[in-house]
Amino acid sequence: MNLNDTTADIGANLEDVRRRIAAACARCGRDPADVRLVAVSKTYAASAVREAAACGQRVFGENRVQEAAVKVPQCPGTLEWHLIGHLQSNKAAAAVRLFDWVHSVDTPKLLRMLDGHAAAAGKRLRVLLEVNVSGEISKSGAAPDAVPEMLAMVPDLQTVEVRGLMTVPPVAEDPEEARPHFRRLRGLRDAWAAEYAVPLEELSMGMTHDMEVAIEEGATFVRVGTGIFGARTYPEKEA
Repeated sequence: MNLNDTTADIGANLEDVRRRIAAACARCGRDPADVRLVAVSKTYAASAVREAAACGQRVFGENRVQEAAVKVPQCPGTLEWHLIGHLQSNKAAAAVRLFDWVHSVDTPKLLRMLDGHAAAAGKRLRVLLEVNVSGEISKSGAAPDAVPEMLAMVPDLQTVEVRGLMTVPPVAEDPEEARPHFRRLRGLRDAWAAEYAVPLEELSMGMTHDMEVAIEEGATFVRVGTGIFGARTYPEKEA
């Protein structure tokens, strides 16, 4: 597994991201304390996580269980780990062991499996339901009309807490193009919370380029990677 050794000034970048969060909150009358920064450390080495942790960052996000299994033990034990990438059911048990939050639950089967594995591990696991609000075929996440089946399961869950929703909008150069998708997720959250009596207080939406728009639309988690750790490089595929 080849991971990026970043040369970015992580401390300065973190301060810049925090300023951006504070400014966005000021514009829409929100308390910056209500927006949590998830530092997305996928593809970056454990040394970058340790550097960010030394600058006061506590919450980190990973996309792949396999990568996290190598990285998490090399990092301070006081950190909070969030799985933000698609989770295959055969990795559910490992995910429960590694992560405090899973943002990407998108099927009733996966929700049941996580609940069973968390019960066996004696662990409370917080999860978000990933919703594909854009309808893009290439995107993970449940279609909006498939989410109520998962919400109806909430009263029967033993150890999993369904805390909110997550989405990834279509890639666009203009951050404003993400706004309708963030706004729709918030509207769905409000409707479902009322109908199913589930708080769904968390909205995970917004990344480096569009986090201000997400905050204006109610994000409580923003997922920022390159804005903190610098540009990613990926190994070339063999011909």
